[in-house]
Amino acid sequence: EKHGRTGDMLFVTVRSEYLQDGSPTIVEEQNLVYRSDSGSSRPFAHTAAGLASSTAPWSTTPTTSAPLLFRYSALTANSHRIHYDQPYVTGVEGYPDLVVHGPLLATYMADLARLTSGRPLRTFDFRLKRPVFLGDEFRVEGIPADDGTVALQVVSGTDTVHASGTGQLA
Repeated sequence: EKHGRTGDMLFVTVRSEYLQDGSPTIVEEQNLVYRSDSGSSRPFAHTAAGLASSTAPWSTTPTTSAPLLFRYSALTANSHRIHYDQPYVTGVEGYPDLVVHGPLLATYMADLARLTSGRPLRTFDFRLKRPVFLGDEFRVEGIPADDGTVALQVVSGTDTVHASGTGQLA
């Protein structure tokens, strides 16, 4: 348990191992943060500024929509209303609009690396730092290195980082 600027938080680590013939083939570790109802009415706001120019060699600017967020919720069995119920997310949770799924941002980063390099990712780690809301303009960027690693991030406005990641190309 910790106390942050938006109230009390609980940090939980969930580790999943997927085995094939008794050997791990995929290991996933998630560090989840649950925040309390601090009574604050607006913990976050829409990104106000437009996108700054990018010098990253790889980049894309995906767009989100309410149907996309609803479908991603269904695909991932995520029933949290902040992703599809606009009256709830603004009236109860205090967010300015629907929240784009953190794993969707990670999917955008992983896909940028895979599609641009033409190679699958052998490993991928990411950290979510700040929410993206429906209607926010954002960019996914990647910087490959000679050793097959790639640095990835989701940015908005004047380089506000919402998610960052690193991957090792196969």
